[in-house]
Amino acid sequence: MFCKKNEPVTEIKPPEWPKEHPAWLRLEDQLGWYDSSSISSQRYYMILKFIQLVLAVGIPVVNNFSDSSWKWIVVGAGATIAIIEAIQHMNQYSTLWVMYRSNAERLKHEKFLFLSAAGPYSDLEEPNRFILLSERVEEHVSTEHANWFNETRRDCEQKNKVG
Repeated sequence: MFCKKNEPVTEIKPPEWPKEHPAWLRLEDQLGWYDSSSISSQRYYMILKFIQLVLAVGIPVVNNFSDSSWKWIVVGAGATIAIIEAIQHMNQYSTLWVMYRSNAERLKHEKFLFLSAAGPYSDLEEPNRFILLSERVEEHVSTEHANWFNETRRDCEQKNKVG
């Protein structure tokens, strides 16, 4: 029913030499955060949508019962669907799921390039590779933070215009 985290068939085991470098630690920290946050957002989104679906399908079924006490169940189900949709809209689980997954995959790509000394890391000595890794990881993270800030500010401005 709910999506499970796909475990890689073979995990890339980094060599010992980068494991204590601050740039590597930051990459691993951010990669772990985006990965777990994506999984969490996906889980919340799927659970909320599943509950909404069950309630929405149940409304016409229960509505056909002749006893008038069932009408309160229909009203409650409709109200619960609206509340769940408001929670989803406020917390943006579907958007965060996709955005966090995208950032996690981008950081995985960066990790692979770094370990392979490929792409922008080719022909660089070790200290310069770490400097470039640090700069590129921070660029990815700060871009996501800037997007979040701009999105939050735009939402606040729209709410202020309405209110």
